[in-house]
Amino acid sequence: MVQYDSRYSIINSHFCTINGLKLGLEWKGRVRTGAAIYLLSSRIPTRLEPPDNAAEEADATLRFYNVALYGEYVILENARWELTGNVQSGMGTVRVEYTDEALNRIRSPRDFIALVEPSVAAQMRLFSWASLGAGAGWRQTLFVPPIVRRELSGPIFYLRAKVLIGPLIRLVRKQEPLFSQDGLRIHGLSKRDRLKFYGH
Repeated sequence: MVQYDSRYSIINSHFCTINGLKLGLEWKGRVRTGAAIYLLSSRIPTRLEPPDNAAEEADATLRFYNVALYGEYVILENARWELTGNVQSGMGTVRVEYTDEALNRIRSPRDFIALVEPSVAAQMRLFSWASLGAGAGWRQTLFVPPIVRRELSGPIFYLRAKVLIGPLIRLVRKQEPLFSQDGLRIHGLSKRDRLKFYGH
């Protein structure tokens, strides 16, 4: 499974974007695990102190990235929709980008951060091999000074676009239409699909 994961959050009272990429495996259609990498793509003003060589108007902004392991469990599903619970935990670095006394843009040394992010998500399958979804949760930083924790901890909202490699390869091998809606309609399911999704 390859998944583009665009997360939105509020950091230091500013709305920001955190872009990520997930790689993982799906087990028996219910459990998904894998790894991800995220990068803060917005320049966010920070309350963290810049170093002593910063200019009087330092224009200090926050930069951070993290890598994480994630687990996802499908709580409810039918042929088209699913609701999942997600937890991911990882580590990364945070630093301040600022203007020094010579008016050069400088980045401070990196500081270590650890974090955990529980969330829930809903997802709609467009084709048997591709889906779109959205979710919400909370990001909590760990093992950091209180000012960093206040800076980076907060709500998260995300959009996701997912490609399932296995079903895509099977369609290509069998030379079946890639953009078919077969098996995705909730009404008129086959007996096998009714048993799978509804139990009767």
